[in-house]
Amino acid sequence: MNKNIQKAYFAGGCFWGVEYHFQKLTGVVSTKVGYMGGSVDKPTYEQVSAHGTGHAEVLEVVFDKKTSFEELAKHFFEIHDPTQINRQGPDIGDQYHSVIFYTNQKQKGTAQKLIDILKENGYKIVTELKEADTFWEAEEYHQKYYSKKNVLPYCHVYTKRF
Repeated sequence: MNKNIQKAYFAGGCFWGVEYHFQKLTGVVSTKVGYMGGSVDKPTYEQVSAHGTGHAEVLEVVFDKKTSFEELAKHFFEIHDPTQINRQGPDIGDQYHSVIFYTNQKQKGTAQKLIDILKENGYKIVTELKEADTFWEAEEYHQKYYSKKNVLPYCHVYTKRF
């Protein structure tokens, strides 16, 4: 991969809404939704939704030097509620837990710094930091879901936190 191109992985509730909020950002080259953090190879949406695999619904963000991981992570904390455990709005389930899957120690440190800032500002952050493992791409009908359906997300609302 080009050294000016990086990847980041964010789990913040339904991956459709997370993707919707990231795909138009400056510096974002591409996005894909999928699953990460569980114990089953090549999980399906049905398996993940049945709560037996341990996977989170995740967004893979490929980005270039027009943005930074820190800017993306700040955006992540502002488009979902990082104080909710295993849910976002009306969506409830362990696949909706809030996680940043970091790809290197710099990403981990940046994410931890942002969590610390939010905690200092009174937020009870439940977002986990986990090392990225295998990203399993979701089924095609989940990709760019809101764009395909020409509707807006129902469970992700932008809230300024930084």
